[in-house]
Amino acid sequence: MNAVRILGTGSYVPPKILSNHDLEKMGLDTTDEWITQRTGVRERRMADPDITTSDLAYEASLRALDMAHLTAKDMDLVILATITPDTCCPSGANWLQAKLDAPQAVTFDVTAACSGFIFGLNVAEQYLKNGSVGNVLVVASEVMTRTLDWTDRTTCILWGDGAGAAILRLGDEGHEILSTHVHSDGANGQDLLMPGGGSKTTPISHESVDKKLHTLNMIEANASFRVAVRHFIDSIKEAAAFNEVAVEDIDWFIPHQANLRMFQSMAKTLKIPMEKFYVTLHKYGNISSASCAIAFDEAVRDGSIRENNLVCLPVFGGGLTWGSALIRW
Repeated sequence: MNAVRILGTGSYVPPKILSNHDLEKMGLDTTDEWITQRTGVRERRMADPDITTSDLAYEASLRALDMAHLTAKDMDLVILATITPDTCCPSGANWLQAKLDAPQAVTFDVTAACSGFIFGLNVAEQYLKNGSVGNVLVVASEVMTRTLDWTDRTTCILWGDGAGAAILRLGDEGHEILSTHVHSDGANGQDLLMPGGGSKTTPISHESVDKKLHTLNMIEANASFRVAVRHFIDSIKEAAAFNEVAVEDIDWFIPHQANLRMFQSMAKTLKIPMEKFYVTLHKYGNISSASCAIAFDEAVRDGSIRENNLVCLPVFGGGLTWGSALIRW
């Protein structure tokens, strides 16, 4: 059957580990126990100062290309999902294109915060189905640790850096993407916000920096938690209903890695065992768009995902954005 297929996956995280105990030593008013109980995060990865989003994306891309037995010269389209591009202009995807030496590919960024990887898959799906491209590289990459206020314990404890990638093609070989689903709600976008850096606060001034407008903040965290859980659940149900499968028949759930308590709430509401949730949150934290892409690749490589498994990737992020993908492996 001619369908959108995944030919290979890849991921990369920086070697530097920043643990909860390290945060304690930085003088942050927190403890390993406090962070772990509330979020599930024990440590996260942190890129060195000279490493950019496209550098992380490059490493993940090479791993995906290797699994697919293809080269960058085979790519017709490169989509980079990110909210932390190397520069606003040119796009992060253009920097990645240069590093891959893939001048034949069309490249652009997708900005959908923590939902970025699924939005990228959805965009790639449209290009493939209309026949305008042959091979697509979808990458999600973030350097979130550079967006943080390191004195705000409610936010800086959550985030990390890394990248995940997938190679897609239309055909009858590979692992089938059964469907992708994306949604957005701009009216409530202020709940997860990095207010500085756009046209609203440029040129950057001493005042905007002093007000910490250029760091990520989360307004009404408890309300955001409830909204996220609801959209996660709705996205899973949507993917299952669209493909006429029962939620309980899905073998793996690989959500955006936001908060362990969210996963527990999702499992309880949907009446599915926590053992079906693939979790990397404890070792990488929240890597925004890249987190479910990285977790997906790790589940593929460690053998957790097996032949003919149904895998659901539900996501939720700032924007507000949410959605899901259902994959038959």
